[in-house]
Amino acid sequence: LSLNPWDVVLCISGTIISCENAVVVVVIFYTPAFRAPMFLLIGSLAMADLLAGLGLILHFAFVYFIPSEAVSLLTVGLLVTSFTASVSSLLTITIDRYLSLYNALTYYSKRTVTRTYIMLILTWGASVCLGLLPIMGWNCLKEPSSCSIVKPLVKNHLIILSASFFVVFAAMLQLYVQICKVVCRHAHQIAIQRHFLASSHYVTTRKGIATLAVILGAFALCWLPFAVYSLLGDYSSPALYTYLTLLPATYNSMLNPIIYAFRNQEIQKVLWAVCCGCFSSTLPFRSRSPSDV
Repeated sequence: LSLNPWDVVLCISGTIISCENAVVVVVIFYTPAFRAPMFLLIGSLAMADLLAGLGLILHFAFVYFIPSEAVSLLTVGLLVTSFTASVSSLLTITIDRYLSLYNALTYYSKRTVTRTYIMLILTWGASVCLGLLPIMGWNCLKEPSSCSIVKPLVKNHLIILSASFFVVFAAMLQLYVQICKVVCRHAHQIAIQRHFLASSHYVTTRKGIATLAVILGAFALCWLPFAVYSLLGDYSSPALYTYLTLLPATYNSMLNPIIYAFRNQEIQKVLWAVCCGCFSSTLPFRSRSPSDV
């Protein structure tokens, strides 16, 4: 096969994604202090994005060096599983943030830990099931006319994935709207009690809303073009449009570590400690709400 520049770009993106998320996974896994629910969810997101990056690299390697239909199904299944888990993990993080504000008094309890594990099991269980569908026979290798814009996925399979994205986005939008309302209400109540801090709470509220806008904006800008094109395109659509919409979707996995992990002060402390050569798994941490992440 002649080398496609778009495949090279996707492979490079996968390498960057893998390196970024590998750092997050290692830090969370080897730091006992990061066993709180919010860090488990961030770790789940990082693991999903890490697998997505590895999937892009393996897809490039197998297409150009070990061309095989069976291997192609495996790599596509890995990409479907990882990207689905990534999007689903974003939803679980949003749910956790909402509950940390809505049920602030009961959030730090065993119930929260149990709920977190249930969400993780459902997230990865559903993602693995969707990823196994092409391998189990739901592919278009024998019927090219049933292919979607991403071969060898069938059109109906990609429609299900795209519809799931819109459901997740709508749920995240609704939850973040509720989070904004709760934050604004709390800031207003505190401002009434302490008039001399009213301006600072206004600034804090505005920064919080801006952060939520960045989170939703990045998610929508990265995934919306591909989700819409997946519904409109088919096997006869130009491959260029597929690359143009798929590449921004991969950028979401590149941005997630920055938005959800590297901005966290506890993770920053560990990273700085590692860089300075004074890493300790018993570093003291200040308890933070997931809404601060």
